[in-house]
Amino acid sequence: MICKKDHRHEQMFLQIPKSQGGEGRHRCAGCAYEAGLAAGRERKEKVDLDLDSLPESQAGTVRHKSPHAAWALGYLNGVRESYEG
Repeated sequence: MICKKDHRHEQMFLQIPKSQGGEGRHRCAGCAYEAGLAAGRERKEKVDLDLDSLPESQAGTVRHKSPHAAWALGYLNGVRESYEG
């Protein structure tokens, strides 16, 4: 499955470190961010990044970006949001 979501063009993903090898290769960092954001909003204490559940992406600002770092950033932002709302 290939990600076609608009988040693949968001500028915030430019800050995510590049990753071209190993686990998560070519997985969509935007979808990883969204998964982390959802987990953070719920303040999940047992977190799990399921790389196999993420679609692939080679487009836009998520190209060759670390899904691990994107997920972690999403989790952090989700936790922050949970305290604001």
